[in-house]
Amino acid sequence: MNWHLVADIGGTNARFAALLDGKLEAEHEFYHSVQEYPAFSDLIVKLKDELGTKAAIHTPPTSVCLAVACPADAEQITFTNSHWSFSRSELRQWLDCDDVLLINDFEAVAHGITELQAVDYRQIGGAAAVPGKAVGILGAGTGLGMAALVPLTVGYHILDTEGGHADFAPVDQQQMDVLNYLRSIYGRVSLERLLSGMGLVNLYQAVCHLQSATQTLQHPGEIVEASLRGDNPQALAALNLFCEAFGATAGNLALTLGARGGIYISGGVIPRFADFFAASGFREKFESKGRFRSYLQPIPVYLVTRGNLGLLGAAKKLQLRHSGS
Repeated sequence: MNWHLVADIGGTNARFAALLDGKLEAEHEFYHSVQEYPAFSDLIVKLKDELGTKAAIHTPPTSVCLAVACPADAEQITFTNSHWSFSRSELRQWLDCDDVLLINDFEAVAHGITELQAVDYRQIGGAAAVPGKAVGILGAGTGLGMAALVPLTVGYHILDTEGGHADFAPVDQQQMDVLNYLRSIYGRVSLERLLSGMGLVNLYQAVCHLQSATQTLQHPGEIVEASLRGDNPQALAALNLFCEAFGATAGNLALTLGARGGIYISGGVIPRFADFFAASGFREKFESKGRFRSYLQPIPVYLVTRGNLGLLGAAKKLQLRHSGS
């Protein structure tokens, strides 16, 4: 039996899928919480058991592509936002497979973007994408990921980056005050310190501090729920800050890449409050770039609503590799 293993492994969740030859859609999917496994090898043991009992797969995979939330071009893979670390040689041994490919999780997301249909996203402002122009991709989850997709005469090229760890640049006094508060805690403040699941918690803590309010919420989901209910003004202020800072950051990415092919927003955080996000100050901050407002106004922003984009992208990466593209 020729089958392939793909995975999208972040700081909170690890998603695996078994694919048959040439397929992009999974035959079987397996989801796990990172915190439940002290070591990555423990999860591999569990996964092998699941493959046998739930999918009747008892042979090693023909090939493997794991999308990981960290730099993926070294022998030792160390996750940025979790406790896991393993080597490529260990992974080949654990899976009994020599054809193992490791890619950054946002390279996988970028590959997945190329397979989306119109029902898989909603557009937030702008006009039509310009064919042949660069596409920017960013997404908030446990961390903040960024990538770029550059169309070629045949196919495309992906730039996997660590742009989520660039410096946060405030654009108004409120954001300056938040930055100064976070600097007192972290020293250097990256974009990820604000624009991620835990970033939303940081924003809420900052707002509570600046307003001399009691912090009653501890988790991103609680902050979102309280904001949508409208019964916690500090949570609402934090979520608005999140949306506006995300807009400014997405606009910076569009300027940096010349991304007139559009900006795609992925990740598990924003779809939880998609309507709020679309109605927020996101688009205004995206376009608010002084003399270059007219450059940004036509650029479409797409909020991806399809789940498991990383798994789809890892499968697409394997498909391209096997076809020689």
